[in-house]
Amino acid sequence: MYNKITDDDIKLLCTIAGEENVLSGDAISPDYGHDELGGIEKMPEVLVRVHKTEEIAQIMKLAWEKTIPVTVRGSGTGLVGSAVPVEGGILLETTQMNKILELDKNNLTVTVQPGVLLMELAAFAEENDFLYPPDPGEKSATIGGNISTNAGGMRAVKYGVTRDYVRELTVVTPKGEILVLGGKVAKNSSGYSLKDLVVGSEGTLCIITEAVLKLVPLPKVSISLLVPFPDMKSAIEAVPQIIRSKVTPTAIEYMSRDTILFSESYLGKKFPDTKNDAYILLTFDGNTDAQVEEDMKNVAELCLEIGALDAYIVDTEERKKAVWSARGAFLEAIKASTTEMDECDVVVPVDKVDEFIKFTHKLAEETGVRIPSFGHAGDGNLHVYICRDQLNNDEWEDVLSKCFDCMYQKAKELGGLVSGEHGIGFAKKEYLKELLGETPISLMQGIKKVFDEKNILNPGKICF
Repeated sequence: MYNKITDDDIKLLCTIAGEENVLSGDAISPDYGHDELGGIEKMPEVLVRVHKTEEIAQIMKLAWEKTIPVTVRGSGTGLVGSAVPVEGGILLETTQMNKILELDKNNLTVTVQPGVLLMELAAFAEENDFLYPPDPGEKSATIGGNISTNAGGMRAVKYGVTRDYVRELTVVTPKGEILVLGGKVAKNSSGYSLKDLVVGSEGTLCIITEAVLKLVPLPKVSISLLVPFPDMKSAIEAVPQIIRSKVTPTAIEYMSRDTILFSESYLGKKFPDTKNDAYILLTFDGNTDAQVEEDMKNVAELCLEIGALDAYIVDTEERKKAVWSARGAFLEAIKASTTEMDECDVVVPVDKVDEFIKFTHKLAEETGVRIPSFGHAGDGNLHVYICRDQLNNDEWEDVLSKCFDCMYQKAKELGGLVSGEHGIGFAKKEYLKELLGETPISLMQGIKKVFDEKNILNPGKICF
């Protein structure tokens, strides 16, 4: 179906991108054959480090003409194999396209290249008294990757997800055409929203080379509240009541004592409190101390009324750093605690979070494996990890398959979906097909064919 890279192709790629930016064979680091979790592995035939939209357009024209598969990669922090070149071919690395091109204070937008890191954009926005609200846990991910997976993060409760902040995209099609989708406008009902099709498409429809993103004014005050509960059930059951209280926290995160202890061990730093089994971590922001403190007070009193054991205000820089650095390290801490792991990134209705978490505890007992979790309680997005520990290969494959089958089926029963923010990639495509059924998958495949009838752009992902 696909053609292999030839020496002549490599010469053409060197002409387009520069010889120093084209690597092949043993010159390519093994790191480019997998993503953060590493369960799916395949090396590209050629790695090309790109710097400009026009380079990508020329490369895609070559790939289209020769029917060579192309996969785009940012920082490689994905967890479902989206950036793994499962058909070989060309791997385009966009990390060198890392410039912040424009800050438009009048329209509250910032224009960036796809290789800008989330933490770089967040710092730039804050330095200029703005906030870029999407806040996924992996701050070293690229903005291109965030857009490609429609990443959400901890502030989604109040501010929404990445799609809500994408105003305009410059993209390269599989045939090498350069298109501008959307615009610097707050409203748009001008035909089908092609821009919104691209957001969350995991690099299967076109290649993002520039993005205009919406900013909001930086809130002047931000305070966190750490609320311990006697068990996870009471902690999770508090969340819908908090949401109904007419206070809108910026973030509502849940975490267990075990996960916090993993993080303490991993970071070598103490968490403010580890005496209790379950915690909710909330953040409130606004423009006045009085407003934020009133919101925080109301939620603290509500939590205490419904069973919380205490409510710790996290207002000093030292406390904030201790709490949020621990929260940010959960994934790496769990990963460091086991020999191998895989993730179930489901999203369920908020009032079903407790039922799903209890189901994972029961599943852990039945299978005899550790299944720690944490996540965004305020929007129902749960990050559940199956730990291999000392299982042999056959045991691991069996238990992994059983756990995933059970958890995705449970998510479906509860009205949920197979991914809240990490995407489908290669790892979850069969579960997506089972969840959605024939017609929605056929529609997705039809959209893919309109963009990419040769299926050369990130093949083998989502629904192919």
